[in-house]
Amino acid sequence: MIYFDNGATSYPKPRNTYIAAAEAVKNYGFNSGRGGYVESVRTAEKIYSVRERLGALFNFQPQNIAFTANCTAALNMAIKGSVKKGDHVIISSLEHNAVWRVVNHLKKDGVIDYDIAKFSYDDDETVNNFESLIGKRTSLIVCMAASNVFGVAFPIDKIGETAKKHGIRFIADGAQAAGVMPLDAEKDNIDILCAPGHKCLYGIMGTGFIAVREGVHLETILDGGTGSESLNPDQPDFLPDRLEAGTLNNIGIAALGAGIDFINSVGMENIYERELGHAQMLYDGLSENKNAVLYCKRPEKYKNAPIISFNLGDNQSEKTAALLAKRGIAVRAGLHCAPLAHSHFGTLERGTVRLCPSVFTTRRECEFLLNTLKKI
Repeated sequence: MIYFDNGATSYPKPRNTYIAAAEAVKNYGFNSGRGGYVESVRTAEKIYSVRERLGALFNFQPQNIAFTANCTAALNMAIKGSVKKGDHVIISSLEHNAVWRVVNHLKKDGVIDYDIAKFSYDDDETVNNFESLIGKRTSLIVCMAASNVFGVAFPIDKIGETAKKHGIRFIADGAQAAGVMPLDAEKDNIDILCAPGHKCLYGIMGTGFIAVREGVHLETILDGGTGSESLNPDQPDFLPDRLEAGTLNNIGIAALGAGIDFINSVGMENIYERELGHAQMLYDGLSENKNAVLYCKRPEKYKNAPIISFNLGDNQSEKTAALLAKRGIAVRAGLHCAPLAHSHFGTLERGTVRLCPSVFTTRRECEFLLNTLKKI
């Protein structure tokens, strides 16, 4: 199989991710923070070391990073925990359903109102589109770092600065950027960062995290056992316990730590430049294919995540993906859980075929894909 579906989950993983997961089953199969015996303490230390690595990568305090089942869970916690009745929220026109469905549900329940700010290739225009929607009741801005469909990146730093200027909380969805493009709580004025562990961070499925800046308070949407303040009928008011009810995924967390170690050893910028180079090669090859339809500009450094969306002739995107699958090429087609993005780019009717290379993708694989598309 030739794999171009890294936007869904990265594959293959670095060798040390597999090793860490296997070792964790044996060595860290104990509840952390729930026992005073040596194995439980060692497990707690292992988990905290991963918090430290995430904190260093994204400039958050380690104790303010809570582990979740995935990015969707983290976004639900971040959004629902940030709003109260009567609030107004702003999201972008490219948001994933992990954001759109959450705010839409809150609106249907009469909790909030929300507006959608249009993406523009002009960063200043994008920022102005957000700022123009700010009103007296606006308490929250939620925006992805980069589109999971079209790869275009948002000026997160400027949007965060605008939110800070108006005293508004800013949540960044790092699903397609965290681990491959730089995200910094301080430089980008991010109050809350949500991301999965199984994509650009090279961990395994069933992992994600929510990182919260010092002083940011969240109401809980999940309450339960934490191993701390057990006599208290309320969820603890300190992090990470406040956001970590129940038993953690020790195996997934250990594997995530190994994925971060891989990124640090290779260098995030080196990974990004390799993946962006593949994306540019794919874009250029598709541009020469008379049957291919592209929807975005050629990927540029730090203006795009390494993602390309296209269609072939009049084919529905799913048909093109099926034809590629028969030739051993794995891609994602359809709406990619992001109808807002497809509506913005005019592809809602048939979706797109999405190509997402990784650091393990080779030029030969890119050439094979491009040559295969010429024959379809």
